[in-house]
Amino acid sequence: MTLLEAFKALFLGLLEGATEFIPVSSTGHLILLQSLFGLDGHADRTFAILIQFGAILAILSAYFARLWSIALALPHDPKARRFVVGVLIAFLPAAVVGVLARDFILGVLFDPRVVCTTLILGGFVLLAVDRANLPQRHAEATRFPLSMYFWIGVIQCLAMIPGVSRSGATIVGAMLMGSSKRAAAEFSFFLAMPTMAGAFVWELGQSYDRLSADETTKIVIGFVAAFVAGLVVVKTLLDYVSRHGFALFAWWRIAVGSVGLVGLFAFG
Repeated sequence: MTLLEAFKALFLGLLEGATEFIPVSSTGHLILLQSLFGLDGHADRTFAILIQFGAILAILSAYFARLWSIALALPHDPKARRFVVGVLIAFLPAAVVGVLARDFILGVLFDPRVVCTTLILGGFVLLAVDRANLPQRHAEATRFPLSMYFWIGVIQCLAMIPGVSRSGATIVGAMLMGSSKRAAAEFSFFLAMPTMAGAFVWELGQSYDRLSADETTKIVIGFVAAFVAGLVVVKTLLDYVSRHGFALFAWWRIAVGSVGLVGLFAFG
């Protein structure tokens, strides 16, 4: 592995961690940059999925005390059990769709044109929802109704299309169903853990025997970078969206998607 390849892995890992938990589509950004770098083979798509585990560990680190308290409360606290069940209910739709549609997603949807289009459309949706005067009936992510957890999980399936954004779909779905902006963002953190862990385990099981030593090293570099960047974002995002909302991320999506489409039409 060359120094340039190591730098690319480091940069892509930092990008993954920085964008995984904000509604701009980390996978979409990785696809666009991998296309720019000429990294659009199967191993590169596997890289984009596997380095997400670094971002998962960032959530676990930032939320360890809270998650540990929930785990300790499970035997005697029905509210804790209900929340865990709610997260699993929200996770199941994406798990089913991801397993059934994996080959189609990787083979067809991992396309820069798809990413740019969904970035722009998703940006306008996020902007409209952020500006709408929606009722805020739920201010605590651990106390959503079970039916609400399920429908958030169904909406999250839209994020199988690269560029939609897993966190973006989760946040928009929660807000449309009466969540505050802070609670919607926080639940996207919780739902990320089983969703991303499931994608990591499934992709690793499908690809581990085809990964070379160099590819494995690049994944490790990207993994560590994603962890560091993800930890910074997780610790700062909730306070930011509580004060400013999601407009900045919506305009960023629209700008990146527009520049990407211009570049694709101009240069191929």
